[in-house]
Amino acid sequence: MITAGWSHPALRNKRLGQTKSVPVRENLKRERFFCGKYTIAGPSEILVLADETANPRYVAADLLSQAEHDEMASAILITTSRTLAEQVAAEIDRFVEKLSRKEIITKSLENYGYILVADSLDDAIATVNEIASEHLELVTKNPFEVMTKIRNAGAIFIGEYSSEPLGDYFAGPNHVLPTNGTAKFFSALGVDDFIKKSSIISYSREALENVYKDIIQFAECEKLTAHANSIRVRFEENSEQK
Repeated sequence: MITAGWSHPALRNKRLGQTKSVPVRENLKRERFFCGKYTIAGPSEILVLADETANPRYVAADLLSQAEHDEMASAILITTSRTLAEQVAAEIDRFVEKLSRKEIITKSLENYGYILVADSLDDAIATVNEIASEHLELVTKNPFEVMTKIRNAGAIFIGEYSSEPLGDYFAGPNHVLPTNGTAKFFSALGVDDFIKKSSIISYSREALENVYKDIIQFAECEKLTAHANSIRVRFEENSEQK
């Protein structure tokens, strides 16, 4: 049985869904040996990769859309344009004064807000792949070309009209995404997360006979004589398997 959410641990084998960091840690303590989990959800993250063609007002607004979640949220701009970096910083200051969650946003930016200027687009992309953000916006001259070089990101938003809140509320297959750099080895929640698989092995005597000596050698190299014996016994002279 596989269910999503926070139901009683006895009623499920796997837990799926984005949650706050503290409840996740507390539930892991109680359920770590009894419940499979998609991933540990951390604070929200946004990374915007932009060049000189980006609209600084749009970029600033998108960064703040995640910074308002909580004080641990991260909002990062990586750009090849120092001019854009300065313009975005100025727009952020103007927006913050008008937004209702000003205190949270300010603390979030102080803790995990960064504007990074890269020497080249290739350097910027390499940094994007190293950070492996939950949300990645590509706001460049050729965003679809840049997309082909992205290896690590939870969800990718392409173009200046694909703002991250679009994915929060309306677009995309789901919005349960890897955080804390786990996009390097986790994908967004998908159908496969609701499926488990078993490997199936079936050898005839003839098939096993072709490789049984190799298996015995492996086992004996590891000094696992019972492993070796489990194979060898099937080819003894008095074996019933003729």
